[in-house]
Formats: sequence, C-alpha cells, structure tokens
Amino acid sequence: MSVGLVPTMGSLHEGHLSLVRRAAAECDRSVVSIFVNPAQFGAGEDFERYPRRVEADIALVASLGTDAVYIPTVRDVYPSGFATRVSVEGPLTTRLEGGHRPGHFDGVAVVVSKLFVAAQPDRAYFGRKDAQQCEVVRRVAADLDTGVEVVECPTVRDHDGLALSSRNDYLDREQRARARAIPAGLERVARMFAGGERRATPLRDALIAELLTAAIEPDYVAVVDPVDFSDVDEVDVGSEILVAAKIGTTRLIDQMRLGIDAAPVVVGAPGAPCSGSF
Repeated sequence: MSVGLVPTMGSLHEGHLSLVRRAAAECDRSVVSIFVNPAQFGAGEDFERYPRRVEADIALVASLGTDAVYIPTVRDVYPSGFATRVSVEGPLTTRLEGGHRPGHFDGVAVVVSKLFVAAQPDRAYFGRKDAQQCEVVRRVAADLDTGVEVVECPTVRDHDGLALSSRNDYLDREQRARARAIPAGLERVARMFAGGERRATPLRDALIAELLTAAIEPDYVAVVDPVDFSDVDEVDVGSEILVAAKIGTTRLIDQMRLGIDAAPVVVGAPGAPCSGSF
C-alpha cells in the first residue's frame, strides 16, 4: 500500500490543493502535514504573523478525500533537549535563498526528515515554486536512504499571474498590482527564449527591468542549472530563472524553467488578455 505525503505550513491555497489531489490520485493513502516550522524562519521574519487557519485547512483537505492530517506542535517536533541538525552542504544551500536566509534550509532539512520518519511515505509532494527547497529535499531523501520519491509539481498561479503563496495575503491592493511585475517579467523572458535568446544576461536583465518599472528592487534574479543551482552563461531547455523580491514588507519568490514551464499570463500586462480583476 503506497502512502503520499504533502508537507505544508497550512493556510492552504489552490497550489497546496493541487499537491493534495495528485497525492490522492497516485497513492493508496494520502497524508497532509500542517506545521509552521520555526526553524525555517530567521530573525525578523514573519513566524509570529504567518497565517494560520487550521480548522479551515482540515475541512479543505477532508473534502478532497485525504486519509489523515498530521498537525504536530512545536514541542512535538522539537522536544526539550532536541539537539540534532540535518544539513545539506555546499552551494545548493548557501546561495540565493540560502544566502539571503541563513539557516533556512537546515530548518527545512530537519523537519522534512522528521516528517518522513513520522509518516513513512513512499512519495512526498512539493511545489516547484520553491525550486531550491525541492532540490534540498531531494538530496536529503537520497543521502539518508529514506526510500521516499520526491515529486515536484508545477507552480500554480492566480488569475493575474502571481504565483500562489500564503504570503500573498499580506499584500494590499496597490502592492498586489505592483507584484504582477514578477510574472510579467517571467512572461517577457519566456518570449525572448522562444524567440531564440540563449544568453543568460539579457534574460536576467529583462526580468530586472520589469521589476524596476514597478519600483521593486529584487533580492536576486538568477539563471541557473536546475540541479545544482550554479549560474549559467548559456541557457538551454530546462535552465531555470529564479527571482526573489520584497514588496513592502512581503517577500515573494518565483521561478520558471525555460522551455518547460508555461509562461505566466498576466492580467492587464501588455499583450495579455484582460479578463478578471483583483
């Protein structure tokens, strides 16, 4: 009997639910975990105000036929005297997200390891929006001989092209409109790649320019190898462009695998169909 695990921090949206549906479709039993992991949050980040809607989340996953929901407390995961670290070494965890959020991936690695022990899944489902996290989890699963297959699923987007994220709840109307520059920039990059551009620098610069037009200063924009996340100069199908940026106090990330992921369609952006509204 196969078991599929969907690890989440709750405040579930359609992106999470797409993982839940896939786990239920591909496995005999499906489990959703809900745990806002303090070890993934750095000093000054939003652990205390991170949205928590546990009762609504339980109702959502129950409506999709999930067999079990695991909701440990912080004390359950990190009991008194807890002193074990799980760390993936090297540039995969020290640059980009790792560079801007020191210790973040150690927090991911330890909680995923504990969830794998608790649920004993055959497969675990993650969204590709958190691209580095997917590869860190894949490395943990392989290096610790867990036998867990890490299944990554495409980024799910809202009607205006913005990648779904629990942190989108923090954006006011004006910030949400500015945030559309992120998928608009990715759409621009996709058009350039489809038109034959294979140099990383013009692709990266095009996304940065789109952000700057909305007065968004990125934490980083990078075009990388999708496995080790090293920078590339010449891109090919599957090369990945990653972006992280703050709008107000809200930090958003996004990604696109060139030639693989569908380009975001941004409502109200030049050339985009103007259906729907925020």
